[in-house]
Amino acid sequence: MYKGSSAVPLLIALLATLQGCAPLFIGKPEMRPIRVPTSCQLDSGWVCANIKNVNVPGDDLSKPTFGLTGWLPATVPGTVLTTLLNDSLIPDPFYGMNNKKIPDIYDTGRDYYTYWFVKDFHQNAPLDNEQVWLKFRGVNYGCDVYLNGHKLNAKTHYGMFLRQTYNITGFISKDGNNRLAALVYPPDPVGNPNGGQGGDGTIGRNVGSQYTAGWDWIQPIHDRNTGLWDKVTIETTNTIELEYPHVITVVPGKRFPGGLQAPAIIEASADIMNPTDHEVDGTLEFVIGGNTVSKGVTLQPDTTTKVRLPDYTLKNPKLWWPNGYDEQPLYKTAFRFKGSDGQLMDEKEVTTGIRQIETRWNKHTKSRQVLVNGQRIFIKGGDWIVSDAMLRFTPQRYDAEVRFHRDMNLNLIRIWGGSITERPEFYAACDKYGILVFQDFWMSGDCNGKWLDPQKKEDQWTRRKYPDNHGLFLASVADQIRMLRNHPSLAFYCGGNEIPPPEDILTAMQDSLLPALDSTRYFFNYSNVDSMSYNSLGGNGDGAYHIQPVEHFWEYHSFPFNSEIGSVGMGDYRSLERFIPPRDLVMPDSNWMGLDSVWRYHKYLGYGKHITVYGKPADLKDFAEKAQLVNYNQYRALMEGTISHMWDWYTGVIIWKTQNPWTALRGQMYDYYLDPNGGLYGLHHADEPLHVMFDPVDSMVIVANHTFRPVHDIMVQARAYDISGKDSTVLQWLVELSPGSVQKINPIGKALEKLFSARGGFLSLRLIANSDSLVSDNLCWLPDSTGNYSGLEQMAKAQVAVSARRVGDGKVAVTISDPAGGPLAFFNRVSLVDSLTRKRILPVFYSDNYVSVLPGEEKTVYIDYTNEVNASDAVISISGWNVGKKYVEIR
Repeated sequence: MYKGSSAVPLLIALLATLQGCAPLFIGKPEMRPIRVPTSCQLDSGWVCANIKNVNVPGDDLSKPTFGLTGWLPATVPGTVLTTLLNDSLIPDPFYGMNNKKIPDIYDTGRDYYTYWFVKDFHQNAPLDNEQVWLKFRGVNYGCDVYLNGHKLNAKTHYGMFLRQTYNITGFISKDGNNRLAALVYPPDPVGNPNGGQGGDGTIGRNVGSQYTAGWDWIQPIHDRNTGLWDKVTIETTNTIELEYPHVITVVPGKRFPGGLQAPAIIEASADIMNPTDHEVDGTLEFVIGGNTVSKGVTLQPDTTTKVRLPDYTLKNPKLWWPNGYDEQPLYKTAFRFKGSDGQLMDEKEVTTGIRQIETRWNKHTKSRQVLVNGQRIFIKGGDWIVSDAMLRFTPQRYDAEVRFHRDMNLNLIRIWGGSITERPEFYAACDKYGILVFQDFWMSGDCNGKWLDPQKKEDQWTRRKYPDNHGLFLASVADQIRMLRNHPSLAFYCGGNEIPPPEDILTAMQDSLLPALDSTRYFFNYSNVDSMSYNSLGGNGDGAYHIQPVEHFWEYHSFPFNSEIGSVGMGDYRSLERFIPPRDLVMPDSNWMGLDSVWRYHKYLGYGKHITVYGKPADLKDFAEKAQLVNYNQYRALMEGTISHMWDWYTGVIIWKTQNPWTALRGQMYDYYLDPNGGLYGLHHADEPLHVMFDPVDSMVIVANHTFRPVHDIMVQARAYDISGKDSTVLQWLVELSPGSVQKINPIGKALEKLFSARGGFLSLRLIANSDSLVSDNLCWLPDSTGNYSGLEQMAKAQVAVSARRVGDGKVAVTISDPAGGPLAFFNRVSLVDSLTRKRILPVFYSDNYVSVLPGEEKTVYIDYTNEVNASDAVISISGWNVGKKYVEIR
């Protein structure tokens, strides 16, 4: 860093950097300094006030000498509601019926949530050709920006997804004390949250999120997420600024994971802005894997120049693969611009992965199929709204949520079109865990006119023209593409949810914008377009969205690449008590649809008779535990039934949906607080790379091989266990599996009918390699001849032994042993809990859960938690269907 002759200048420079955004310099103080490009996020020390309480113009307000007595501490990045919540001025809108206590902007008028946000910061006055930049990564919806008594934007800036950059070099104060003030306006119109999908639809006239007016899975966000909702940064450069670095990786041919790889081609380019009044000579460098590619450039005054570097041939590249196929190595690359004197003027780092994504039309299934590095990938995806409905994002939460999707053995997340373009931190987590991303833009069939809807204010033809400002939409699309296109996980762009953009927007995106900015990714006009999934069944081309008999997923031939198919997803009692008040913690009954019902308010989707086949629940705790059996079975069957017809009926499927951005009671594999439910682990098993399964329709044992290589001499084993634990072998074959295939082994219905007709029982399915290596372990519980699980109610207690030992930093191994001669230990939830409160520690990751242990065997569950989790006094909790609750100390 500092290379001067004394420690004093270094200390001064470091203090300046810590207290504000002052750049570091290299060189002795008496010499001309060499500036190091810096970036500083303004994420603390903000204050705010409602526009009605501020009686001075922004020019005066933004002067550092103007007093701010009585202003509220503000949360930035954040929204008005986030600030009010953090200042204890509103109740938690995610708890109970609290959201109804918060005024809605439709009723109050927009001024109620129009706020000034002000930040004092230190930034040294620029020297020589130093440039200072102010950047907003996301403001919702409009803003006027002032710095030190000067208005920076000539016109009000609009657009939730259009980033802003201001050259503030000439406005930085000489003493280094600066004040930034932003007046932030809500969307206009704000939409009437009348209970419709997107309310009355008019929220769609903006270029922003639509869900904030309410949907069938969320209540309205009452400020419509007004605020400085994403990062605000100060950056310094020397003379020029590097913009929009772009890395394209070309991986020709059909590749296999591992081993020596043929070369890949790396194409690199960047835009370089020269804001000065003179020419600048220099060299653009691109560094990857310790190798540098460069090109000399002359930058004309006050212009931006796009520079394409010579292609680089990367030998033996480490290829990036989707989850379930191999690892996800990432390359840290850098773009550097150096002046003719060798001085570094600006630098941008780009982390990327070496892969090539293509699509082909599958004539047999009549749907799009995906190829990565030349290999066909069966898409197992989940629909995603947003990490937090109030836009409270952290890299840690993103990492946890995407990791859950990795643990479900999924390989794709689709970002739904009524929400946002996800943040770079989300994409970084997907890069890390191998999750492909299908990114919708900001359209929905509901708001944008696909259907006749009496709850909408305007007719379909009018809504079909939304948003009001087509130019803003296109500018925002272009900007977001530039922000995200270097992420290897980004696989597809999509014009909108269930509807394409208006024709002029669509034409511009297809013919001009995408070819110029990112021609490497396939563009779907909308999420269920025929070019993705041909609709031969009629209807909307996606769905259904409710609970189904498990047989349905096996026998019903649905859409060949269904972008939305979903079901239930409530958590257990521990989950429910986090957001449902004690007086409302009662079983949902025939009155749950009442207008004042907390269950209805949090969008409960009924389980119907699927609970009572396990016996009449005694109370809500019992109901919620039985719901986990349903969740597990429902989502395991959804995926297994789909995979059983892989490449015959289907090229992929996307579950609606795998997460919730608030405390909803449907369509999720973990709750808002990051506590998994049974559905997550049903998917964990169904989606594994090599999987053995049971078709309940024709009683066929089936094996799926998702890998790219054949499998030789693998044993398929099916063993039946009655309620008492007595077992018998039903099938045991050695089989050969082709790459990327599904193989039917043999029907076993007659044997199971003889064993299970009276009380039901258990079917243990296993794949075993090399005589003792367990590759797939899938336990099915089967009903009696009446369709009820009568035998489960008669199971004796399993006398399990449980031990827990610490096996590393943040890692615990829990071993459950079930003695021979008794029943199997069924459906056990393992939890890491606080030793005093007995509450679960969150988020925590389990190698498996809701596990069952066969008589005479043991099973180990590995627990992993991050350094952010306080688990110093943790113990293990375990309880199951026929296992009483135990607390076990960790050795």
